[in-house]
Amino acid sequence: MNSAAKPTYCLQNLALSDPVFKANPYPIYQRLRAENPVCRVRFTPTGSACWLVTRYEDVVAVLRDHQRVANDRRNVPSRKRPLRIRAIYAVFGAVIDNMLGSDEPDHTRLRSLVHKAFTLKRVEELRAQIEQLTDQLLLGLRQRQQWDMIGEFALHIPTTVIAQMLGIPPADRTRFQKMFNALLLASATSWQGMAKNMPSFFAFLRYIRALVKQRRRNPQDDLISALVAAEEAGDKLNEDELVSMILLLLVAGYETTVNLIGNGTLALLENPDQFDRLRREPSLLGTAVEEFLRYYTPIDYAQSRGARADITVSGITIPAGEAIVCGISSANRDETQFQSPDSLDIARDPNRHIAFGQGIHYCLGAFLARLEGKIAFEALLRHYPKLRLAVPHSELRWRQSTLLRGLEALPVSSS
Repeated sequence: MNSAAKPTYCLQNLALSDPVFKANPYPIYQRLRAENPVCRVRFTPTGSACWLVTRYEDVVAVLRDHQRVANDRRNVPSRKRPLRIRAIYAVFGAVIDNMLGSDEPDHTRLRSLVHKAFTLKRVEELRAQIEQLTDQLLLGLRQRQQWDMIGEFALHIPTTVIAQMLGIPPADRTRFQKMFNALLLASATSWQGMAKNMPSFFAFLRYIRALVKQRRRNPQDDLISALVAAEEAGDKLNEDELVSMILLLLVAGYETTVNLIGNGTLALLENPDQFDRLRREPSLLGTAVEEFLRYYTPIDYAQSRGARADITVSGITIPAGEAIVCGISSANRDETQFQSPDSLDIARDPNRHIAFGQGIHYCLGAFLARLEGKIAFEALLRHYPKLRLAVPHSELRWRQSTLLRGLEALPVSSS
């Protein structure tokens, strides 16, 4: 059966970034998995169309299919791209052509240059530093009746850790965080938002390029110096690849952990029985973090891919050259894979979620995100055993980002 032989789903005009849909997409995902598991949707209200894949088995198959599905747009049969997409690549192409958007053999070459910094052994060496940082942050909030879990706690953990790993000078880190936030806004908002944040975005790029030049002249014991010196089979990173790699490490390292901590806290506050159980049984922290990753997946959709040739998924033919988006959040709520998928179960085991992806593009920073998450929740339970939501649930807003799932703010009270 091909796509023409099946009626178009009634939600064909769904935009993945629509705020109403973003607030609670799970009932729609459930309908799509049952009725139209591979369907045409839009990235944004005015954006280009893509094929959304929603079932767990299909998502895993697409993510692992590196022969018929490409991450690099240059390996996809040419189709006329909308002006918006062409403009984005014209402006940002040099820095968004990163490891996530690469295919073999480039992907292996690029990944091999950085994977040693994110091995389990290297990540474990950061444990004491992350524990100290987490305690300092929470102790600094002890006198506050209300505070923002996202802005005053969650975001400081990954940005501080990744800044130190990269070698951002301590004196620059406040400025660095401001520029980095501008980078996220420039890449995750509307055309107007992108234009407004463009100066800050390019200021951030200039800062990174200047830091790279410093490390070329004076190498340090940090990740930027290692990337500058990195050589695999005689092939060094060029400057654009190096800058795009640094940006990827920043965004990937930041987003997954901030959203894991924020979303996981929200899940506990929404499910007080699970919160109580975790307080009584802290040995469940490991499985709890995995459940937070599944329940409110930090990344709703994997980076867009393209069909190298016609590809059939769940009886639907996706023509060569068209964009494919894998619904990670939908796959992680698939009732064929998870018992009671819409219920939070901090003891869920096994838990074969795919929050970190599949295949050769499996998240490089998975060990680090898990460690940061476990330390953050252990400290929260210890410092704030009576944590509660400080505003009505209806006032919470999910960030305006198509690919990511994270709250703008999470006001909490400690008493």
